Amino acid sequence: MLNKFDIQIREGQEHAVIETAGYLNDALGEQLSEKARELIQNGHTQLVINLEKTTLINSIGISILIEIIEALEEREGTLNFCGLSATQERTFKMMALAKYAGIFPDEESAIANL
Repeated sequence: MLNKFDIQIREGQEHAVIETAGYLNDALGEQLSEKARELIQNGHTQLVINLEKTTLINSIGISILIEIIEALEEREGTLNFCGLSATQERTFKMMALAKYAGIFPDEESAIANL
């Protein structure tokens, strides 16, 4: 079951939401990176990554999230996360991801704070 993963994209006028499901490792991470790059290249510099259905994130997954943050910073964009578990939120804060991207409890507040 851990090998199953999925990415859903919802594009709005000013932003896009990327929803992941499954284990955020190298396989899901590469797909996430590719989708985020496409969105950024197409002018979506306000992104929300919804991790509600992502139970595990390994170090490769974290490094890919950092790459997305860097790509958005180059375009003066914004990234917000939502749907994190308590453990994921602590990890993001400990690794300073929260310094460069917002963390919100739900998608609506993440979008409202872009």
